[in-house]
Amino acid sequence: MKSLELQLKELVIESLDLEDMTVDDIPADAALFGDDLGLDSIDALELGIAIKKKFNITLSAEDEENRKHFYSINTLKDFVTANRA
Repeated sequence: MKSLELQLKELVIESLDLEDMTVDDIPADAALFGDDLGLDSIDALELGIAIKKKFNITLSAEDEENRKHFYSINTLKDFVTANRA
């Protein structure tokens, strides 16, 4: 079984069509949005939908904590682990 970290990296690449990237190109502690990976708000929406579908997690657009949860692969991993159905 794949680790959750690997699953999340693959999900980022697949859901955002980052064809030129591999899982090795995404450091687990790098910022997904802004300077490190350079994703934007549209990418955040698409990634949120993909995470919701894959892990059956309820997300709220109004939740102020989303920015913290979606900071990096590591923070996403903690969020998914805590909220998995």
